Amino acid sequence: MEALEEKGEVEQTPEDAISLNISDFLDELERDAALEDASIISNASDFDWSSIDTSHLPSSYKTNSQQEKELLQLADHFFQQYTHLCPDRKPLFIHPLNECGVQKFVSTTVRPTLLPYPDMYYWSGCASFVSDYLIMEPLKCPITPPSSLYSPTTILKYQRGNCFDFTVLLCSLLIGAGYDAYCVHGYATLEICSLDQTQELCPRLRKPPEVPEEEDPNKYRIKYPIEPQSQFELQKEAKEEETESIQEEEREEEVVVEVEKPRRDPLHGLRVHAWVLVLSGKRKVPKTFFINPFTGNHHSTTDECFLGIESIWNHRNYWVNMQDCRKGCKDLSFDLSDSFCWEIMFSESNEASQLPTESPNSNTDDTQETEEIGMRFEMPLSWVARIKVSCREYENPFSQGKKVILYDKAKQEKWAAYANGDGLVERLTVYADSDCTEELEVREWFKHREDLLYMREVNKQTQLITDHFRPGHPLLLKAHSYTSLEPETGHTVEFYHTARVDGLWKRFETATEMTEYFVGREDFLHMRHIEFGERGQETEMAGVTAEANSRPIVQIKEYFHRNPEKPADEDVEERIFMVIDDVIQLTYHLELHDTIASKVVFCRVIGREKREDEIFLSRENTVKYQPWSSEKHKNMRHLYDLLWELRAEQKDLKQLVRDSEAEMLNILMVREDEEANIKLSVSMYSTAKREEQHEAMVLEEEQKSSRSSLEESQHMGGEDESLAQHTATNSTT
Repeated sequence: MEALEEKGEVEQTPEDAISLNISDFLDELERDAALEDASIISNASDFDWSSIDTSHLPSSYKTNSQQEKELLQLADHFFQQYTHLCPDRKPLFIHPLNECGVQKFVSTTVRPTLLPYPDMYYWSGCASFVSDYLIMEPLKCPITPPSSLYSPTTILKYQRGNCFDFTVLLCSLLIGAGYDAYCVHGYATLEICSLDQTQELCPRLRKPPEVPEEEDPNKYRIKYPIEPQSQFELQKEAKEEETESIQEEEREEEVVVEVEKPRRDPLHGLRVHAWVLVLSGKRKVPKTFFINPFTGNHHSTTDECFLGIESIWNHRNYWVNMQDCRKGCKDLSFDLSDSFCWEIMFSESNEASQLPTESPNSNTDDTQETEEIGMRFEMPLSWVARIKVSCREYENPFSQGKKVILYDKAKQEKWAAYANGDGLVERLTVYADSDCTEELEVREWFKHREDLLYMREVNKQTQLITDHFRPGHPLLLKAHSYTSLEPETGHTVEFYHTARVDGLWKRFETATEMTEYFVGREDFLHMRHIEFGERGQETEMAGVTAEANSRPIVQIKEYFHRNPEKPADEDVEERIFMVIDDVIQLTYHLELHDTIASKVVFCRVIGREKREDEIFLSRENTVKYQPWSSEKHKNMRHLYDLLWELRAEQKDLKQLVRDSEAEMLNILMVREDEEANIKLSVSMYSTAKREEQHEAMVLEEEQKSSRSSLEESQHMGGEDESLAQHTATNSTT
């Protein structure tokens, strides 16, 4: 007997050891998870959900109707079959407790609602509102779903919740907007579950996908032979480059230390998370995608951050995933009509659930009755009250005043509209290091500014500021780059050229030069470059007016596009006016077979005084090269007329340059005034702001009326005193 007992003990020891090791490992994981999540919970503000007032809630929150009780019975029966047939699977998230401690089926917690705001008709608007309006709370145990699921109305009231609360609210809004959306109970990475975006690139910094260049349609063009090269030499060079690269990699591996590698998560694959699934089809959604409710960002169904799915549900039904998730979600099929991939709880085709039953014979009658109930069962309406979001809540979604998001080498800050006096609603700071100590660039976005400024970029290394404006500015500004609003310190101004008569779209000005770019002009002018000289001491001393203090013009260059209606030797490409040297140079366009452009140069005669009303033309002061021109271009009379026209245009160009200088000064004055006196416009759709303005106006009118009544009373009192004094003097007299 003792030998048998010893043998039995020896046989049982490995199983006991395995079970003990597994239990110890799970206990360690739970302890590690509790320690890791303690920091997250400590960062979030403490809130006691047990102290919330539920007395004012409707009766549907506190009791279950008969139909809801039948639904819970069917759900329990489905859960029993599921645990019997799939004992290795985790428990389903079916009927948690609500805020009143009553069990509610998860599908009835979804309340489809369409809010009366334009942005809430699109998934991006709904997702951004939920992520901005609510404060994230981590799950109490990261590897198990919560024991309770509160109504979306309660979550909106207290503006906080876990991933399941976020998901149910977002899914309710998406279904109300017409999307085929579902709540998902599954598993995700630590970064997704804890809202850690410090390893991600900020969405504002992501570059748009590059469009592939189209191939040359002329496939029959002549291919010129390439210079012959030695294959032996090419192979030798390739081997040398390969060996050099290998040596460099070895040196880098020896010298470079590993920097900031993400540590391994001991709970990888076990962390519970909830998110939203949007199927293609409705609302012209081309492809199925996920939405992370914490961030409001969309993800592909093949994203490696989502590690598996247990179940999904909407306001009509509940589905259990029967597919293998060892490779994450990238191989999952989201065809919910496929019974091999998804087990439906309540059949939508008037059939019972496809989940096989292996119950004892004694329970066959109960099973048949349950299946008959399931065949004729209809999902009850949601027990949740109507979801309402006021205008004030919609326009001010941040409960703590602003929202801060940390990304990889970047920090994003968000404010509500009208929260800042300058209209600032968002700021993105880009850093050079992961510790966020050295700033590289700052981008700011504005709303409701009367000067129509909507974005500002600041380069912290060069201190270059670039302001961007919406269409409609009085000066037709589109962008303005500067380091200082002082004149002649380097300014680049872009205009909405379609609204300008001269077609100017960009102007760059410094103390010594000015360059203007044009688009769509009838004379085909596309660039004008002006060089300025230094001001003399006498000019600086005299400077009271702009003309007296103007910079001397040294040279004016103009560049023209090709005019197909003119011959090439009559179509000017470049025109140079050397104002001080009194030289005019013309360069014409080239024909297809030409190699050297035609030119004409008019020089000043040495030793002759310059007069505006006189032109002295001779073969000595005229240099021309027109090899392909006709005989009329070689005629001196033609050159004389041309020189007269150029003199007149030079005079007009000088005036245009002075006008451009005056316009730049006016722009700087206006911008300085706009920045000193920032004004915000109230949108006609901003109900909350208009109510505040109305209240302020009423209060101001009341104060004015009280002041006027006080002044009248004082005036009447003074009149009474003067009348009493007058009567007293009369009586004494």
